[in-house]
Amino acid sequence: MTTTETSTPPADDAPAERGSVEQRIDLRGRTLRQHAARGTVINSAFQVGLAALGLLRRVLIAAFLTRSEFGVWGILITTFVTLSWLKEIGVADKYIQQSEPDQEHAYQKAFTLEMLLSLAFFVVMAAALPAFAVAYGTWDIVLPGLVLAVSVPISALESPVWIAYRRMQFVRQRTLAAVDPVVTTVVTIALGVAGAGYWSLVLGVLVGSVVGAVAAIATCPYKLRWRFHRDTAREYASFSWPLFGYQVTNLVMLQGLLIVSTRVVGIAGVGVIGLASEVAAFADRVDRIVSQSIYPAVCAVADRVSLLYETFVKSNRLALMWGMPFGVAVALFADDLVRFVLGSQWRPAIGILAALGLVAGFRQVAFNWQIFMRAVGRTRPMFFVALLNAVVFLAIVLPCVIAFGLTGYAIGMAAATAAELIGRSFFLKGLFADFSIARQIVRAVAPCVPGAVAVLLIRVAFGVESTLPAALALVSLYALLTAAATFLAERSLLGEILGYLRGRGGLRARAQAEAA
Repeated sequence: MTTTETSTPPADDAPAERGSVEQRIDLRGRTLRQHAARGTVINSAFQVGLAALGLLRRVLIAAFLTRSEFGVWGILITTFVTLSWLKEIGVADKYIQQSEPDQEHAYQKAFTLEMLLSLAFFVVMAAALPAFAVAYGTWDIVLPGLVLAVSVPISALESPVWIAYRRMQFVRQRTLAAVDPVVTTVVTIALGVAGAGYWSLVLGVLVGSVVGAVAAIATCPYKLRWRFHRDTAREYASFSWPLFGYQVTNLVMLQGLLIVSTRVVGIAGVGVIGLASEVAAFADRVDRIVSQSIYPAVCAVADRVSLLYETFVKSNRLALMWGMPFGVAVALFADDLVRFVLGSQWRPAIGILAALGLVAGFRQVAFNWQIFMRAVGRTRPMFFVALLNAVVFLAIVLPCVIAFGLTGYAIGMAAATAAELIGRSFFLKGLFADFSIARQIVRAVAPCVPGAVAVLLIRVAFGVESTLPAALALVSLYALLTAAATFLAERSLLGEILGYLRGRGGLRARAQAEAA
């Protein structure tokens, strides 16, 4: 670790840290660093598997759907997700952050707000669906959209997972959280094989929500009661209004993009965009593992700026070890993915898959900036960055899509990502004076270079691989060279994390890291 990246934090068992943390988290004799590192591994085991399961579900179901059917699903799920952003205003985050003396009441108040928002979302979704049907020129989204909307109030009943999350009970949290996606995958694939079309995806989500809610309620340590307090609502609103503005801005941009795209490239083209976005988003899903693992700990030490900065740098480096190589791999092997997995009907997706793979890799730089802003109560920067993205959307993304179709979409996403990174860098410099986004980019890209160069040189010498064994051999070569380069570049951090998992003290592991 370079001297500009690290700030010397207090010892792991310093009284200030131990006292504040033990009031809210059962460390079971571990230091906070050891507990968070253990949680990251547990989350990784669950979340990498679930993310892979979700990616497998989306890829496999694409084999049973036409591009037009997948396009309808893309419109439907994007409409559903973007409207649901209106209710994702940080109720769970604020519940994790709070430190009320009566935690049962605190949970019940948060649950009440979440359920109110979920019911309001259902009403908004039901009222908005006909308007979206007119805008997109297809009424096929209305009935399945209503079914998806029903799943949201049901999902609010899964909120007991927050309790385990706040307590950093990672095994319990992840086991409960895994019920919904596992059931969703099983039901979706079964219905897809049976020929249910995009209804397999809709009903899979609904059944998963029901089973997940039943599991969460059955294991909840608190009683589910309606407890509405105006003062609590105002406190949550103060924390959440910038997040609401952030979500509204994103909703308007994404819906505007979809409406324009359906007119320019058609439903089948939207299906291409949807599939490419799903594959590229796999990097985001895996990177959220780290954020979700450390957020309760970050909230517990939010007044320790030096420790926050160390946590930010190391967690982002850990995520980039995965995110950037995956994005580069998608770009390198997009043609193979279509040829040997998806089928010839998805050939128009090759270029956009490659482009969005690279975009996804760079999006992981400083990806977890939001959790640190939330932990210290600074939610306005997220809204300001969303406004910056809106300007880029109107000035670059939409004109590019209108002028160049799918190619323009890829160009626009690259421009939007660049603007996002500039915004993140600006606000992170205000929180962490030593932060450098250029240093993070170089450190993330460097381990990918040997593997990517080797693959490209082999293709120049022997041509593009035409058989599945040849493609698998190149993928293995890229993975091996990238893993080796990552180990060489990040061996100090990996050794430090391994030291936490083995139970060694943080000072000893850090001393080894600084000496490496």
